[in-house]
Amino acid sequence: MIAIRLCGGIWMDHHRPAGPGDWPADLCAWAGGLALAITIAPERPPLLHAAGTILLAVTLHSAIAWPVHLYRRRYDHGTLDELRALGVTVAAAGALLYAFNPMPTVPAGIPVVAAMTALLAMVAVRGTGRLRRERRQRAEREAAEPVVVYGAGAAGHRLLRSMLHDPHCRFRPVGLIDDDPAKQNLRIEGVPVLGGRASLIAALERTDAAGVIFAIRGGDGALLRSVRALVTATERWLKVLPSLDETLGAGVAEVREVRLTDLLGRRQIDTDLATIGDYLTDRRVLVTGAGGSIGSELCRQLHRFGPAELMMLDRDESALHAVQLSIHGRALLDSPELILADLRDAAAIHAVFAERRPEVVFHAAALKHLTLLERHPGEALQTNVIGTLNVLEAAAATGVERFVNISTDKAADPVSVLGYSKRITERLTAHRSTVTTGTYLNVRFGNVLGSRGSVITAFQTQIAAGGPVTVTDPEVTRYFMTVQEAVQLVIQAAALGAGGEALVLDMGSPVRIDELAHQLAALADRPVQFVYTGLRPGEKLHEELFGAGETDLRPLHPLISHVSVPPLDPALVRPLAASAPPATLTGQLADLCVLPVPAIDVPTLSAARTS
Repeated sequence: MIAIRLCGGIWMDHHRPAGPGDWPADLCAWAGGLALAITIAPERPPLLHAAGTILLAVTLHSAIAWPVHLYRRRYDHGTLDELRALGVTVAAAGALLYAFNPMPTVPAGIPVVAAMTALLAMVAVRGTGRLRRERRQRAEREAAEPVVVYGAGAAGHRLLRSMLHDPHCRFRPVGLIDDDPAKQNLRIEGVPVLGGRASLIAALERTDAAGVIFAIRGGDGALLRSVRALVTATERWLKVLPSLDETLGAGVAEVREVRLTDLLGRRQIDTDLATIGDYLTDRRVLVTGAGGSIGSELCRQLHRFGPAELMMLDRDESALHAVQLSIHGRALLDSPELILADLRDAAAIHAVFAERRPEVVFHAAALKHLTLLERHPGEALQTNVIGTLNVLEAAAATGVERFVNISTDKAADPVSVLGYSKRITERLTAHRSTVTTGTYLNVRFGNVLGSRGSVITAFQTQIAAGGPVTVTDPEVTRYFMTVQEAVQLVIQAAALGAGGEALVLDMGSPVRIDELAHQLAALADRPVQFVYTGLRPGEKLHEELFGAGETDLRPLHPLISHVSVPPLDPALVRPLAASAPPATLTGQLADLCVLPVPAIDVPTLSAARTS
């Protein structure tokens, strides 16, 4: 059983382990049991024989107790483990006494009756002691803060025992809430189950609890958000039990405040390290956009797999400094692992690939701010589209074995310049897989928590400034995952994907942005005003992970879907001009996302689209 630091002390089943101090009492139990059995026997043996039987019984008991560690502080006092060892010891001693009774004047049934009586006495003594300790502990803890525990499953049960048996715990459980009908009216460790979620407010009022501890490990975010809304409406606090991964990884499993990841219901990813090692260990790996949110986390995680060389490419020197510092704890900027280059410079990118000869490439470089790219589609063309094409051609020219293009959910049925540009990069990557050796694939996912410029970061900044918080539409929803989760699945997907595919990461359920903003605002120490601005050009009310005609198929991993991507000939992309009027260029980018793309000259694309 893992010790859980939940209340300021370390939890154990009971505070006193069974030890040598229990031995004299158990021997007295044997003596009393034999004396009683002899007293009520029809034929009483001589006193000397009776004394010899008692001496033999306590000797056998002591000899058997040693190998089962009964008196060596192995078991907590009064627990099932101790009672099991006690039962084995008494039963074995009684059986030997019955089978090898050296005193024929002692009736054969006496050892059996004596063993049963002795065991009953030993259990009674331990049970009485346990009840007295528990009563004393409960009385001592009356001053602790009363709480209701939400969740009567395994995690809630362990938490309950921790609070009840830790004398330093600052919480005192006064009730349980669980939505399972089978648990209604139960008492666990003496604490009653008071109903389901609908009974939560009534339970808080009835028990006068100061707050609620949410004890459902891996519970979905919607449930936690619902419970949090109920609890905060009563002006009580809500804390959560950390995940098992948190407990083991950090070494501290303190009941803590609710975090954003709890509200989103994110769960631990099961990553197949053996499969990943096959294509990363001892390979030359290059990451473009290495200084960005995704790129830097990619570099940190890839570094752990022991590549022969990890090359980090970016045009932002400060971002390269930061990622090197995060990996090595120092950043002298004097090692060849850092490559300062711009994807728009085709000659420079080809030179880097020709000199460094990467075997695996993660292409994470891109412009990503949707609203800004709506006004500057030429920048999206030069960086997201032409820059990706430069990297693809350089990779093909140097025989890259595996190329992973990082895409976005906005590429599914795109309606924005960002979405158009990323869908085109998916199709260019798919085309490259048809004309060259190596595996060229895409990985697609939604919003990433903690990324620079994300809506969550904007909300937190606005709340810290006292508001107002700006939300586009009260009904808008988005998919979210942490940057660590996203990168783990990107690395996993790259090991599984086939050429020309887009691998779509499971993002869980979409989250209402307005609800999330209000949850964050509830943590502020003062009220915050909300302003609704309306959807901006290129924004969807609800994002999709799959486009028209794409099917959610997960043949290899439960969190990774495989969809095919139709290729796009780069000859249709090269003639596009970044200097074209924004509306014209936007229309041309949109045309290149249409299935199938007609093999016609670029100037006729918009005419074909409008006709």
